[in-house]
Amino acid sequence: MDRFDAMRAFARVVETGSFTKAAHTLQVGRTRVTELVQQLETHLRVRLLNRTTRRLNLTAEGEAYYPRVVGLLAELEAVEGSLSTATAAPRGRLRIDVPSPFARLLLVPALPDFHARYPDIELHIGVSDREVDLIGDSVDCVIRGGTPDDLTLVARPLGALPLAVYASPDYLQSHGTPTHPRDLDGPHHLTVGFLRPRTGRTRRFILQRGDERMDVQGRHVIALDDGDAYLAAGLAGLGIVCVPVYMAAPHEGRTELVRLFDDWHLQAIPMHVMFPPNRHVSHRLRVFIEWVTQMMAPGTTG
Repeated sequence: MDRFDAMRAFARVVETGSFTKAAHTLQVGRTRVTELVQQLETHLRVRLLNRTTRRLNLTAEGEAYYPRVVGLLAELEAVEGSLSTATAAPRGRLRIDVPSPFARLLLVPALPDFHARYPDIELHIGVSDREVDLIGDSVDCVIRGGTPDDLTLVARPLGALPLAVYASPDYLQSHGTPTHPRDLDGPHHLTVGFLRPRTGRTRRFILQRGDERMDVQGRHVIALDDGDAYLAAGLAGLGIVCVPVYMAAPHEGRTELVRLFDDWHLQAIPMHVMFPPNRHVSHRLRVFIEWVTQMMAPGTTG
């Protein structure tokens, strides 16, 4: 038995809650994961997991052993990582998940620079606004906007995306141009709802001008949970939208969108890269975080 392989298998089973998912993330067969955990239990002479057909639970011994295993594995990876950092360029596969507009307009166009710097890093990019199970989906990190609400993940700030309110010319011709944010809560205007992935609730518009603050819910006939689709609804005249400036800028330049409430300020969307706290930050993940932070430096995203 390779004790470290067995410890990794045990830790991944705990993290994923399943032998099958653990095997998938470790890229080995389920039988192999089962054998490693059983060999570890035999070596330790204790049962670490209670197994039923429906659930896996840590025993008291398993609960005491798991955090120590995580610490030992992290320390081992840190030692190996420090040696590889000193002797070689970062290399290997990095799996990330990012929102679709961020990928399309910011990340992917900038990737030639990243690959020129780090040609041995292979990026696998999931593009979605959905919540990702980092362990179960074998994802190293996610980039998300807003205030982090998953306290089980480490969140490192990347910067912030300025916001503004927009409408299409066709919408303004049909509904008129609102002169104050309170008009959006009135009977003559519609907004497009953006659904928050975790809660399913629509995002509110919060605007400020001096000491005046408006918290606008708006009325909508359509709500979406994808940033690109949300912008498309605004372009189609289905309602007024609140989007990052970098998303709207090309359409504003072609007069496909009109910016509203220029004298009002909207709080920028904070962006974070998030990853599990019990994962060692590999050399390749560390340089990716540094690079994307530079990419989002003030002035580069509108």
